[in-house]
Amino acid sequence: MLLLPQKDWHWKYNDSYGVLGVSLGSEIEFLTAYKAKSLIPDALSSMEFNIAHAKFYMSLLDKLPKTLSLTDAAIVQIALNATAAHFMLTPQMPKSWFFDTSDVCVYSDVGKIFELKCQKQRALVLVVENTLQSALVMLLSPECVLSGAKTMVQFETIKVMHNRLHPLRVQRHVVAA
Repeated sequence: MLLLPQKDWHWKYNDSYGVLGVSLGSEIEFLTAYKAKSLIPDALSSMEFNIAHAKFYMSLLDKLPKTLSLTDAAIVQIALNATAAHFMLTPQMPKSWFFDTSDVCVYSDVGKIFELKCQKQRALVLVVENTLQSALVMLLSPECVLSGAKTMVQFETIKVMHNRLHPLRVQRHVVAA
């Protein structure tokens, strides 16, 4: 069952765990992956889960199951982390140099899923913010090794130029008559 936004939802920084949370009512709190150093100042105090947040979240609940075969709980987890990333993270500069250039021109839009290729590995990412030349993407794969010293983990974000986004590989079925 997908969680739908309620009037009593609000953002709240969780000091015990050191991450941003979403209070989903009086007894449930969802913890995002985002620590204080990456959040905008407003995210460190209680803030309502407003209409713009709910609209973004609902849009992802609609789009994600069309591309990913995941449980409802996993879809909700991705959508809540992506909503937090879109509205609560400080701006980033592109770090495209970690990733291989794509041979295909893609249309990047919020909610679309792409692959990033880095050191002969493929990482699944979700576009959470899009500008004219770059996109902020959230890692959906468990991890992505960027270099010998730097590894991204699931739900971390990185901004890349559009020419680093690779379309998902489509499974083609050939039927011989």
